Amino acid sequence: MRLFLKQIWILCFATGAFGQVQEEVNAPENIKSIIFKGPTEDQFPVVQLGETISLEFDDVLGNEQDYYYKLIHCDYDWTPSDLLKSQYLKGVDNQRIINYANSYSTLETYSNYQLRLPNENVGFKVTGNYVLEIYNSNYEIQFSRRFVIYKDLVKVGAMVKRSRDFNFLNEKQVVQFTINAGNFRLVNPKKEVKVAIVQNYYWPTALYDIPPQFTIGNELVYKYDQETSFFGGNEFLLFDTSDLRAPTSQISRIELGELYNHYLFSDNYRFDTPYTYFPDINGDFVIRTLQGNDTSREAEYTEVHFSLPYTETLALDDVYIFGKYNNYALTEENRMTYNEENGMMEAMIKMKQGFYNYKYVTQSDAGEIRLNAVSGNFHFTENNYLILVYYRDFGDLYDSIIGIGTVSSANISN
Repeated sequence: MRLFLKQIWILCFATGAFGQVQEEVNAPENIKSIIFKGPTEDQFPVVQLGETISLEFDDVLGNEQDYYYKLIHCDYDWTPSDLLKSQYLKGVDNQRIINYANSYSTLETYSNYQLRLPNENVGFKVTGNYVLEIYNSNYEIQFSRRFVIYKDLVKVGAMVKRSRDFNFLNEKQVVQFTINAGNFRLVNPKKEVKVAIVQNYYWPTALYDIPPQFTIGNELVYKYDQETSFFGGNEFLLFDTSDLRAPTSQISRIELGELYNHYLFSDNYRFDTPYTYFPDINGDFVIRTLQGNDTSREAEYTEVHFSLPYTETLALDDVYIFGKYNNYALTEENRMTYNEENGMMEAMIKMKQGFYNYKYVTQSDAGEIRLNAVSGNFHFTENNYLILVYYRDFGDLYDSIIGIGTVSSANISN
């Protein structure tokens, strides 16, 4: 009887774990510069079935550890789907990453790992949400990343408009769009079709469970205002360390210790200043170096120093350097500390040479994250929006993705 109860408990635990939302796991401090993308430069893979996805990362321990990868198929809400692996994968995962090499002539020794999907061992059979998990030789998860695979079966047309809510007239952007099913047969679109809207590939602020407002023939229309609105934020700040020895308009000085140290000019608060446009890459980063030909193995790691004046705006909130360079994680490494001597909040982060976007975010003791407390919200801000169209017919075991739409707020209209 005791054995039977133990088996039931194990089954319940496994079922509960299997149904959990697959949140992205952020990497430990020794794993850096995770580049995960499809055919475009955007570091969130949105690919058609059959297209290539690439992963690259560094381990600054530099001891050629073994890493393995695992693939999980998920439903619309990012819980694992009911499909067996054999139903969504060709071949097998749980393979070792065999393409790796050590850095060459760099002050910081590191091992660089690269993976391509699909490959000779594994491919994909169906569309939908996926999670790539990376494990070490002890089968301890190191990090995970989301990606999506779709088929181009329906067309999505979208535009970005200024909010009509007078409380957020100058702060929010509204995504309005239509889904044209064309020859794709939809019997009950309000139940069969779901959408997700993502701003700058940042999933924590994504919008879900938005039904079509109305239908016209084969076209689903989503012309909401409040339901599909996002805070505009502000353009990201930036710096470029591609040239190790050259100060720029963002870098005030460079010092050489065990590594190169790049000191950025102190930043300012922008929430109470007029909006100013300057091009950014919406929080992303690009690894590049002028000191070598092989960016993956010859780019240096440098210590980048950030500073922001302390004001009462921050109160006792924690302040973090925020960007895609570490998948927008709030960790001890990118948390700023107060310098009593100069009254500045400061942080030092080890980063690979390249072009980076970043901004400052705050977090209260209660855990509330304020993305734009320092930078402000402006409806003029250029943001990219991704619209994913999911479909599940009666009797299907999973949510497929039958189309995507992308739109920029660069041409926002009233």
